[in-house]
Amino acid sequence: MEKIRRQLTLFINEPNGIIEKIRATFNPIQYQLIPAHVTLCREDEIEPIETTISRIKSISLKKPIRIEFGNAERFADGKGLYISSFGENTEFKALRKLVLGQAELQKEQIPHITLMHPRNSTCTDDIFETIKTYDLPTELKFGKISLIEQSNGGKWKVLQQFEIVKE
Repeated sequence: MEKIRRQLTLFINEPNGIIEKIRATFNPIQYQLIPAHVTLCREDEIEPIETTISRIKSISLKKPIRIEFGNAERFADGKGLYISSFGENTEFKALRKLVLGQAELQKEQIPHITLMHPRNSTCTDDIFETIKTYDLPTELKFGKISLIEQSNGGKWKVLQQFEIVKE
């Protein structure tokens, strides 16, 4: 039986490309499956998808949302590595509320960028020390939401993209 997953994602467009360089070097499997991103909404939150898409199409922001990021941190017993956001994430939360049509969010989603996914890589102490020396972005901006889909654990495909900043 085919297993299909869909989620809403904010793809990263960073000028120096250091995040993708790290992923390609230290987590090539995940790098091949999906570009660097921040997950906006998981599959269990976006059904019925037609309703969610309708809400997304009505979003009209004056400027891209901004997310601030901290240092690289290990997770999953040290196997994984991500850059977590910090602060209140007010703009991210407000965008989730618009997308999900909720006055108050039912689930907390902390924005983060996975550098090394524990499912298909292992962050050793040496790798962690190396990555800590890199100049990672401390702030990223997002003006587009992507609806993506994965079938049977394969490569994620972009189904639709939505510009949310409208002038």
